Parts: sequence; structure tokens; C-alpha cells
Amino acid sequence: LQLHHSGNYSCRGWMKDRAWEVSTLVTVTVHGVPPSGMSLSAQPPGGQVALGERLVLSCTVATGTGPLYFSWHQDGSGALLGTSPCLELRQVEDNDSGQYQCRVGNGDCVAESDPLNVTVL
Repeated sequence: LQLHHSGNYSCRGWMKDRAWEVSTLVTVTVHGVPPSGMSLSAQPPGGQVALGERLVLSCTVATGTGPLYFSWHQDGSGALLGTSPCLELRQVEDNDSGQYQCRVGNGDCVAESDPLNVTVL
């Protein structure tokens, strides 16, 4: 079943008396499954990274119909850091320490991951 299958449906059948019968219309509305079950992971594991090194954060979604839209945020700010399932920081700086969250939407609703702590050593 896809979102574009929403619409009005009826059926018709040939009856014993050789006449076509048509049912009443039924409206079907298909909704997307909200994203849920997000989990974050970090490379290097644990979210601890040395100053100047590379950090990759990944956001996975357990359920949800797409297309899915991703956004990354640090310390609860509205500032957008990235829009893909992975966020790469090529050379971390001191101000990259903090809590990172991934928000995932499917056009109908948005869900947010638990925060992942990142510490720049």
C-alpha cells in the first residue's frame, strides 16, 4: 500500500439475474507510518574524539515510511548541522563538544532521537 492509493473505491459484480450491481463508494485514506525508534551511534565509539580528528555520527530509524528527512542539531539549538542520516565532522574543535540529536520527519510528523554526548579530548 502506498500513499497514492488513497481515494474512493467501489466494486461491481454480475448478479444472477444478469444485471450489474455497484456497491456504494468507500473512501480510503492511506497515512504514513511515523518515524520512531531512532538511535544514534558514533565513530569513534562512545563519542569521545581527539581534537582535530574525524567524528561521524549516524542516525538509524527502526520504523517509518518515507521519504524520510533528517536534520542534525547540537545542544538543543535550532541551528541545522546536516540533512543526511550521517553527520561528519572532519576536524573536531573544542566547541564541537556537546549533545547531538537527530530529527526525522516524513512530511506528516517529526520524531527526535535521544541526545548523544560528544566529548572532544
